[in-house]
Amino acid sequence: MSERVEDLQCGGLKIIQDKDLYTFTSDAVILANFVRLKKGETAVEIGGGSGVVSILLSAKNSFKKIKIFEIQEKMQKICEKNIILNNLSGKLELICDDVKNFKKYFDVGSVDVVFSNPPYFPISKFSANEVKKIAKEEVCLNLNDLIECASSMLKFGGRFYVVYKAERLAELIFASEKRNLKLKKIFFTENGKGAVNLLVAEFRKGGGDGANVLSNLVTNKSDGEFLEELKTRKFLN
Repeated sequence: MSERVEDLQCGGLKIIQDKDLYTFTSDAVILANFVRLKKGETAVEIGGGSGVVSILLSAKNSFKKIKIFEIQEKMQKICEKNIILNNLSGKLELICDDVKNFKKYFDVGSVDVVFSNPPYFPISKFSANEVKKIAKEEVCLNLNDLIECASSMLKFGGRFYVVYKAERLAELIFASEKRNLKLKKIFFTENGKGAVNLLVAEFRKGGGDGANVLSNLVTNKSDGEFLEELKTRKFLN
C-alpha cells in the first residue's frame, strides 16, 4: 500500500497521504500558520490537494465553512478520506471541479477569505508524475487565473493568502493590483544558508496602500534539518 496515515501533531488531527502521488511540504504548514479566519466567515481553498491546510485551520480557527477546490481525481479521493477521517464534513466541503468554474457553486463577491498554495513553477518538459506536475506547475492554473478567481470570489475587504516563489514577487503584485487586491502583509522564507525561497503574503480586496513586511522565517538549520519554529510561529493579526 502506498497510502499511509500520519499524525499532524495538532489537536489529534491525522492525514492520509499517498507517497506515489503528491505529499504535502512545509509550504502547507507555513500557510496554515499564517491564514486567519474569523467566527462566521466562509473561506475557499484553491487547490486543496490532500486537504491538509484546511484541516490544520480547523484546529486553529473558528469559521463557518471552508470550500476546497481540487481538480485532480486522485487527490479528490484522498481529500475526501481526510475530511471523513477527521470528522470535518460539517466544516469542510470538497468541490471536485476546476476553480475557474466556481460560479456554478456560489456567487461572485460572496466569500470572506481565499487561500492557496498554488502551482508556482512554469510548465516544463520534464515528464514527472502527472499528479505532481499538475500540483507544482501551471498546467491547469496559472497566476492570472488564480488571482482572477480569488478577486472575483472575495467580498470587498476580503482577504487573500498565498504562498509563492519569491522570485515571482513582481508578477504576483502586478497581477493582484490589476484585480484590486492590495498587498497588506508579507514575509519570506530562508533555507538556513541565507537563500530566500518563498514568499507568504496577505492581500486585501479594495485595501489601501502600505504593507507590513514581517521578519523572514528561517525554515532549516544549516545542515538542512527543519526547525521546530516552522510549526509554531505566530504572525501579527
